[in-house]
Amino acid sequence: MAVDAKQVKELRDISGAGVMDCKQALQETDGDMDSALRYLREQGVKIASKKAGREAGEGRVHSYIHGDGKIGVLVQVNCETDFVARNDQFKDFCKKLAMQIAASNPLVIDREDLTEEQVRTEKEILLAQLKDSDKPDDIREKIVSGRLEKYYAEVCLLDQEWVHDSSEGTVGDVLADLVATIGENMVVKNFARFEVGS
Repeated sequence: MAVDAKQVKELRDISGAGVMDCKQALQETDGDMDSALRYLREQGVKIASKKAGREAGEGRVHSYIHGDGKIGVLVQVNCETDFVARNDQFKDFCKKLAMQIAASNPLVIDREDLTEEQVRTEKEILLAQLKDSDKPDDIREKIVSGRLEKYYAEVCLLDQEWVHDSSEGTVGDVLADLVATIGENMVVKNFARFEVGS
């Protein structure tokens, strides 16, 4: 199917993807805008995983003070080049990520950052909650596994639902989309959250 420049521009404005990527997405989906957006997101995940091994030695530290100064956040997000570190999309992501941390108070960046003891303790608590249930052991294990995923979604930044727009998925999904759009590896390297009274 032939795709006109107007459609490509519209998709590019919505997605932030490159011209050729937008053209290919529209060709693959017979010009359907919603399907083209979904196609770009699916391709974005593939692109992000290919770029994950590349060195991210540039980036920025973003600060955010919430409301009347009771909560403050510092977050470091790395990318590959100083050019991208100055990119408005990258800076906007850093700002929104800092706001996410202020709102949702994660413990760690990724589930791999949790200690074995933290995970074991959480499993023990979940199993204790099911101790008096008459469910078979294999069902209890499935319940614990599901509740553990909810725990990860609460305490691990990349597993948290994106507070700015839940339809975009998790923080990790939004980061993967940004990697695919901009074309560089990006890594949430560190964060600190301060709250008066805690």
